[in-house]
Amino acid sequence: MSASLHGQQPVIATGQDPRYLPAMSNAPLTSPAPLRRRGRTLAEEVVGSLTENIQQGQLKPGDKLPTESEIMARLGVSRTVVREALSRLQASGMVETRHGIGTFVLNRPAETQSPFRIDPSAIVTAMDVLAMLEFRVSLEAEAASLAATRRSDDQLRAIRRALDDIKHSALEGSDAVGADFEFHLSIARATGNRYFTDIMGHLGTMVIPRSRLQVSQPEREQYLERVNFEHESIYDAIERRDPEAAKAAMRMHLTNSRERLRKASAMAGSAA
Repeated sequence: MSASLHGQQPVIATGQDPRYLPAMSNAPLTSPAPLRRRGRTLAEEVVGSLTENIQQGQLKPGDKLPTESEIMARLGVSRTVVREALSRLQASGMVETRHGIGTFVLNRPAETQSPFRIDPSAIVTAMDVLAMLEFRVSLEAEAASLAATRRSDDQLRAIRRALDDIKHSALEGSDAVGADFEFHLSIARATGNRYFTDIMGHLGTMVIPRSRLQVSQPEREQYLERVNFEHESIYDAIERRDPEAAKAAMRMHLTNSRERLRKASAMAGSAA
């Protein structure tokens, strides 16, 4: 395990600048209700802390990051938060995840990291998410098309794993937002074009509309059934290496997602 989670601890969501805090040698960061620094999400706090460890040399190229469970326990955040943070670090080219092994620091100079900037913390209202879905239709429809043409067998398996994780989370009644995001990010990776991955990784789980929908149990089951069908249609087209079908399936999925969120927002507004 790296020195960063053994020696001087990275400080998450304390409301103070960690540069001015005393060393916390062996003190675990397990606050049950960590506070966010103003304007930053918990995932951004985790990204900032791990990035600082990498930049200061506490995590060196080739080092394996602590496991998701270890980061969760020490920083007092959820698995979804940790996965989003790792996805963003991977999208920026700072780390890579080797399935079944772990996540490792890459040797990539800071100046070559993606300059793309959209503040995910600014995606707050339903209207923000609706606008983001409009943007994603063009971006991800093309990504799905390229993925169908270029994907490797390993990349296809990664997309399949994300789909299975979504279904497993739904069966358990737990949050599937992280798995849903991983599905879309895996497709971006399969394009072979790092800019698709950079943009999706930067945006993070804030853009997943299911986190904004509040529905009853019968409606939830119907919603999940429909979304799973749409996801499977995208996967099937990518598996068949059919770029036009993949593009159409992704466009339909995101357009339907936008319409579902629009209706839910209208209903919430009329009930208010």
